[in-house]
Order: sequence, then C-alpha cells, then structure tokens
Amino acid sequence: MEIYNTEEQQVEAIKKFWKDNGMAIVVGAVLGLGGLWGWRYYNETKFAGQEQASAQYEQAISSLEAGNDLSKVSEFIQTHSDNSYAVLAALQAAQKAVDADNLTEAADKLRWAAEHAEVDAVAAVANLRLARIQIQQAEYDNALSTLDKVSGDAFVAQVQEFKGDVYRLQGHVDKARAAYSAALEKNSGNNLLKMKLDNLSAAATAGA
Repeated sequence: MEIYNTEEQQVEAIKKFWKDNGMAIVVGAVLGLGGLWGWRYYNETKFAGQEQASAQYEQAISSLEAGNDLSKVSEFIQTHSDNSYAVLAALQAAQKAVDADNLTEAADKLRWAAEHAEVDAVAAVANLRLARIQIQQAEYDNALSTLDKVSGDAFVAQVQEFKGDVYRLQGHVDKARAAYSAALEKNSGNNLLKMKLDNLSAAATAGA
C-alpha cells in the first residue's frame, strides 16, 4: 500500500517553504526520518540541554526500526509529550504503522503529531499524511476537514490534489476538476496530477 507515494513532492514543497523562511536546516531534520544526524544537529541548535531526551528518543527509534513494535515509541511519546522529539517519534511511528498496514494506529499518531507540533510546516506534514490515510479509509469528510487545517503556499498543490481525490471519490466531478486545476496552477510539472485531470474529463465525457 503506497500511502506515502508522493513523498518527493512533499519534500520539495517543504524545502521551498523553509528556504523562504531561512530555516532549511530544520527541513533536513524533519524530513530525514531515517537519518538521526539531522535531528542531532537540530537538537544542538534548537534544543540544547535536552541530551537525556535525545538519548531516550534514539533508543525508542532503534527499537522501532528493529521491528514493528510501537510500544517503546508510544511510551516515549507519553513521557515526553511536551518535547518536540515526541512529535518526530510520532511521525516515525506512523510511518512504521503504515508499513504494517495498521492505518488506525498511523492516523492516531499523525493526529497527535499535528496537534503538538510547534512548527507549522511539521503540523502540515502530519495533516497531509493523515488526510491520505483518511482518504484510504473512505473517511472523506474527515479528510476534507484535515486538509482545511493545512496552511502555507508551499502546500497548496498537495492540499488541492487531495481534495480533488476526495471529490472524485464522492462523485463531485466539477469540484474535483476545480481542485485538480488549482493544484496544477501551483505544480504544472506534476504528470500524475495531469493524468488525474485527464481521466476525470474522459470519464465525464463517457458518462455524458
């Protein structure tokens, strides 16, 4: 199941956002979900003095990477709920839950991460991933509500594309076409998005 099959677009969008705001190094940390060096650097520059939380975080993630057991990560998140490491741990736990086809657990972790993220771009990442899962679970109204929480020009294309997916699945062809078109205005080089819009038009013509 390819829940995160547009990750490269998401990475580029967030990189652009943080580059515009002079915080590109944070992006490297946020997106480096397999590279702890980025978060060590982020810890040194943004969370100096949290060596204990850092060590416990790495232990929890090491345990997570060794298997699909989320218990140690969940315990870490609960213990350090007021620490930004907990948000990162929740994002990684959500990825692992998706890999294990446990979408309910993944959604719970992403929802928690979005609610506790101190950086708007990180909250946007969590909400976008949550919306993907909600679409996969046919929770269309919830997905639209989640997407409405995502702000920032760098995320407009993805938000509109996901809304287009929802509207298409709901049978709202005109709304889907408008959403896909709005997404293409922001990301004209997305061939998959163009295909979605073309297929929508073809389906509408065939049904006429």
